[in-house]
Amino acid sequence: MSRERWEALTLEQKGTFANICPDFVVELRSSSDRLQSLQAKMREYMDNGARLGWLIDPQQRQVEIYRPKLAVTVLSNPAELSGEEVLPGFLLNLHPMWD
Repeated sequence: MSRERWEALTLEQKGTFANICPDFVVELRSSSDRLQSLQAKMREYMDNGARLGWLIDPQQRQVEIYRPKLAVTVLSNPAELSGEEVLPGFLLNLHPMWD
């Protein structure tokens, strides 16, 4: 989560498990996961304040990118993912996952 959101918490909230959604979330689908369940989870993250989410599906070699108030972007076999403005400069190389 961003420093700004962390600083907005009370000392009590910082001292326990803060009930706050992260800015960035990643779900990696395993062979036993149902895609629909993970998609619902990603929508819940977005509804609760996440700014960027990746649902990585190695079985289909696809990534679903979630952003608030925007349609989901689906990429087939992408080489890398960008952290965009949420994680500036961060790139995730996906070649090892697909190989």
